[in-house]
Amino acid sequence: MKLDVLAFGAHPDDVELSCSGTLLLEQKRGHRVGIADLTLGELGTRGDVETRREEAEKSSAILGLSLRINLELPDGFIQADRSSILAVIRVLRQFQPDVVLAPALEDRHPDHGRAGDLVTEACFLAGLAKIETQWQPGEVPQQPWRPRALHQYIQDGFLKPDFVVDITSVMDQRMQSILAYGTQFFDPAAPAPNTYISSPEFLESIKSRAREMGRMAGFLYGEGFTTRRVPGVKSVLDLF
Repeated sequence: MKLDVLAFGAHPDDVELSCSGTLLLEQKRGHRVGIADLTLGELGTRGDVETRREEAEKSSAILGLSLRINLELPDGFIQADRSSILAVIRVLRQFQPDVVLAPALEDRHPDHGRAGDLVTEACFLAGLAKIETQWQPGEVPQQPWRPRALHQYIQDGFLKPDFVVDITSVMDQRMQSILAYGTQFFDPAAPAPNTYISSPEFLESIKSRAREMGRMAGFLYGEGFTTRRVPGVKSVLDLF
């Protein structure tokens, strides 16, 4: 299965919190979109691996994903080491996304920045023919593949975006995909301990961030992205 857009997240729910509106828009345009979670989120204070997996499946259905996989790298210890880079390269070569959305290169959670570096390195190295990989041991070697574009979505910390996507039309559905992670976010009846993201104020901040990003570009709600490569357009009329 070839994908049009593939978003990587350090933990289940990272993509939903940061760029699920963009994925929804592309899915509604008929494009194949997917998510690759790097870890199971096993170090999370609330919930466990099984509940996180169930919540990810629920959210995936809301987003209409063509694919969701988990690389099962160690939560809290993501590194751009050889084995991790090769794991990401296998995914890139298997599903050949034209556009990759990666975690922010700087953020509050150390895993986020390291995951951003990992995906960035893998996107380049996946195009080198002399790096040999197989999707499964014993299978035919994979062909090189380098995504046409790589962008980093903005997460918890504020970064000035290089561009903003208008997600106004899908904002409600975006919030549904986030709330699918019931163990992680505000629930007054939940016996689990409070965390940074489990307060009602955090959910309000998600909406406020979308309003802030949208306002910068003249939209009601938006998702911001940074990119190391300057985006190009064919006409100034494509910019507004």
